[in-house]
Amino acid sequence: MRTYRLVIACPDRVGIVAKVSNFLALYNGWINEASHHSDVQSGWFFMRHEIRAESLPFGIEAFREAFAPIADEFSMIWRVTDSAQKKRVVLMASRESHCLADLLHRWHTDELDCDIPCVISNHDDLRSMVEWHGIPFFHVPVDPKDKQPAFAEVSRLVEEHAADVVVLARYMQILPPQLCQQYAEKVINIHHSFLPSFVGAKPYHQAALRGVKLIGATCHYVTEELDAGPIIEQDVVRVSHADSIEDMVRFGRDVEKMVLARGLRHHLEDRVLVHGNKTVVFD
Repeated sequence: MRTYRLVIACPDRVGIVAKVSNFLALYNGWINEASHHSDVQSGWFFMRHEIRAESLPFGIEAFREAFAPIADEFSMIWRVTDSAQKKRVVLMASRESHCLADLLHRWHTDELDCDIPCVISNHDDLRSMVEWHGIPFFHVPVDPKDKQPAFAEVSRLVEEHAADVVVLARYMQILPPQLCQQYAEKVINIHHSFLPSFVGAKPYHQAALRGVKLIGATCHYVTEELDAGPIIEQDVVRVSHADSIEDMVRFGRDVEKMVLARGLRHHLEDRVLVHGNKTVVFD
């Protein structure tokens, strides 16, 4: 069913829900799903509505025009999207295949409602798997001594393929600040630890040395600060003293795949609202 997704964040006050509901009722809008959250600490209000597109007498551009005065009145940060317009997802990976393979499978079986115009990698190892799915694969090697040309090419490819979101599916390079700023809240990463614990390289090794009883994975938006962006999704699995680092890596891969897929789905369905360095996720 085709829907419009109305997503709103604004300073909290009386009358927000009533105003939005009255607007939709005025045009006979049929609400399929409604989610609200009032953050007492920040004083902000968050809302997500899914409205049946066929119930409204106008298209999405007219919706935006009609709703704009209400948005101005309540100082809203808002957007409305059309579920019929699939988001374009550029995937990036290095050598490890588990996250990339999982996302490609979910896309292939229509579990992820998106288009994947290309995959970019700093190694050539995963080309055959990607091209089997009929998706263009771009090998962009990264010279450790001069990474700028590689990331300039990555930026060109992302722009050329009109990406709505970039997913780092175990892409083991740190994006430069310019890319992080250019695509703020549009780059999703999977980090193989339960952040903020064990930031950086080899988190399973760090976890084993610390003797933790839980390991996990974190899906987050990428910012200039390493592994510190707004968190979209997390999960954990229990481990014990008997588990080796290799066991932890094996357990962790399963969690990484699940967490990344859930986080990406939340983003594709416009369920994530970023406020500061936190998120509201209407799942």
